[in-house]
Amino acid sequence: MSQSAPKILVTAAGGQLGRLVLAELLKSVPADRIVAGARNPDALKDFAAKGVTVRAADYTKPASLDAALAGIDRFLLISSNSVGARSAEHRNAIDAAKRAGVSFIVYTSILHADTTPIALADEHKITEAALKKSGVPHALLRNGWYTENYTGAIQAILAHNAVVGSAGSGRVSGAARADYAAAAAVVLAASTNQAGKVYELAGDEAFTMAELAAEIARQSGKPIVYNDLPEAAYAEILVGAGLPEGFAKVLAQSSAVTAQGALFDDSHTLSKLIGRRTTPLKDTVAAALKG
Repeated sequence: MSQSAPKILVTAAGGQLGRLVLAELLKSVPADRIVAGARNPDALKDFAAKGVTVRAADYTKPASLDAALAGIDRFLLISSNSVGARSAEHRNAIDAAKRAGVSFIVYTSILHADTTPIALADEHKITEAALKKSGVPHALLRNGWYTENYTGAIQAILAHNAVVGSAGSGRVSGAARADYAAAAAVVLAASTNQAGKVYELAGDEAFTMAELAAEIARQSGKPIVYNDLPEAAYAEILVGAGLPEGFAKVLAQSSAVTAQGALFDDSHTLSKLIGRRTTPLKDTVAAALKG
């Protein structure tokens, strides 16, 4: 990619997904064409040392977004983690992008956002509608579940010898966070027009919670099992683990509708986009066990 290449901004760049996207972009995009936006720019000193421009960018502060988006051609809007407030935060970012004259927005939405029964999709639907209304050319990365959503709880799983949820025998087409980051980088750096594209992204290998438990058991040597619970009971466990009640209910609902196929997708769009198979469950489990 030449020096005349578009300048790309990644917001929420200090987060787990954002950092991975930056690393992927650096494989094909000159560092001086990449801008990393974060609430805490100091968290991105390692990328600044590689030549990436770092700017303050806070979805709740429109002035910071205006400054971060100055001179930007392509903008990756990574969805906020402020569940319940993020549709308003995303609207701030979209409005700022329009003011700045950004030519293309890429948004990380949720798998099958327009049809999924997952309650978490509501704010994504609102954001997708706001993007359409804005008139700014955009593409949607409808990300499925990160396998790390499960393996991130590996220590609790090992402590209790159990994976807990309400998913029944529902299959999850999970992929590693790095797989989704690679997809974002491909779309952001593409030489072909990506405006209007909607990518339903999910892993090549679908697994049940029982299969997840069995894989952790195989690798850890511990007798890990899957305990399937009613949705309300699972929500109570999440509250007991320290999650706010509202968020616990949302996560429990997400688990429950997994039994209806809400997190399954066999289109293999993600692997086609990134040009390789998505990361196997066994590899993500192994990484989690290594810490």
